[in-house]
Amino acid sequence: MNMPLDLAPTETDREAAAVARLYGEPVLELPKDLYIPPDALEVFLEAFEGPLDLLLYLIRKANLDILDIPMAPLTVQYLEYVEAMRATNLELAADYLLMAAMLLEIKSRMLLPRPPRETEEKAADPRAELVRRLLEYEQMKQAAARLDAIPRVERDFEWVSVFVAEKVVERLPDVTLHDLQLAWLRIMKQARLKQHHRVQREELSVREHMTGILRRLSDGAFVVFDTLFDPKLGPAGLVVSFLAMLELVKEKLVHVTQNDAFAPIYVRLADASTEHA
Repeated sequence: MNMPLDLAPTETDREAAAVARLYGEPVLELPKDLYIPPDALEVFLEAFEGPLDLLLYLIRKANLDILDIPMAPLTVQYLEYVEAMRATNLELAADYLLMAAMLLEIKSRMLLPRPPRETEEKAADPRAELVRRLLEYEQMKQAAARLDAIPRVERDFEWVSVFVAEKVVERLPDVTLHDLQLAWLRIMKQARLKQHHRVQREELSVREHMTGILRRLSDGAFVVFDTLFDPKLGPAGLVVSFLAMLELVKEKLVHVTQNDAFAPIYVRLADASTEHA
């Protein structure tokens, strides 16, 4: 006995028969009440930014010399495009119609015979102004394309901010022994400039030093003059001792003698000198 074959459509068959997909699921037939606007399936093969852009496209597509434009075929192609545009959007075609009028004028001027001229002046080419405008527009368009090719933020790449949580250790400069020496010398120099000087009054008595000298000469012997002055007394004490010696000589209490020139000077009591004589 033969078993009936399973004729149910497979998933592959459903995918092949689907006319569309809705939320990922294949749709096998269109709804009966589906409304499709007339312009919904309209496809624009080329998009132009103005009449000059369209003219430049037609010239480059036909591989024409922009300095020697054949106006008749170019005008025909341009009018065909404008006619298709005017059928759908009249407001958008206004600028294109103005350029079409300019092309027709140039075409008619090139077709009409020129009257003879008395001078041999070369007549201006009617296409000159149009060529100038096309060249300037092409330069600007190429410059805009080069600028657009430059990577741009939020179009080609995004800025990325990275937070580094690690603590940066500050590196201090090395200090040598010479640096410390120079710093110490600067401190000492500043200290010398800013130190306070204290002046004290020292009470020195000439009479007291006279008594001290007489006491040292009391034995009546000759004493070398230099030994009567104690360097430990300092400059002030030595000055007072010298004044005391001068007072003793003035009052004739001591006798000062010298054997030869530049020889040592000796001092002794005047009374002892008299007794010895």
